[in-house]
Amino acid sequence: MAALVDQLVGFVAAHGALAYAALFLAALLEAVPVFGSVIPGSTIILALSALIPGGELQLLPVLASAIVGAIIGDGTAFWIGHRAQRDILGAWPLSRYPGLVSQSEGFFQRYGTLAVFFARFVAPVRALVPITAGALAMPPPRFYAVNIPAIVFWALAHVLPGVLAISALHEYAGLPHHQHTGKHLWILAVFAAAIIALGVWTLRRRRAGNAPSDQARAGLRPGAGPT
Repeated sequence: MAALVDQLVGFVAAHGALAYAALFLAALLEAVPVFGSVIPGSTIILALSALIPGGELQLLPVLASAIVGAIIGDGTAFWIGHRAQRDILGAWPLSRYPGLVSQSEGFFQRYGTLAVFFARFVAPVRALVPITAGALAMPPPRFYAVNIPAIVFWALAHVLPGVLAISALHEYAGLPHHQHTGKHLWILAVFAAAIIALGVWTLRRRRAGNAPSDQARAGLRPGAGPT
């Protein structure tokens, strides 16, 4: 792992523009309906933020790459939903994931317009809410008034922790930047957390898929045979 991090640091130091492009694409692709749910965009942004204190990447370009990518991704999904309206929610590939669509619609029923803000921080529905907002005829000005501030906060929440953690390790623990020890620890922690989160999410989905439906439970009750 340490060798891989060292290679990553060296590559980013030599090809900073590609790193910013990767951040942009990570944020953009995370907004693709359904497919964005499996794009580790947030993980990539969290990991690469560790390269800011050492100077391999710069804070403002990292934030700009993530913010612009997310705005374009969310905006594209919103306009697709806005043009197709509710029909898009039953079309492929959304038709293959009715549970995610139902969860996204449930967000709107519970939070209203603020669902656009809250969903940006909830990975399973992040890629569904913008297209759902468009399909449910949310006015574009209202969507962007909530979506853009949410994206800014989301970007800050994914970039600043790495910057502050690595800076604190070097400042108070005396770890030199050139040894990349702080970067190793942060990137390892980020990917470990992502793997654990993926495992928990997969386990929950399997349990939900194996749980008997209400109709099945009703059919198992004594005297609940066909009429």
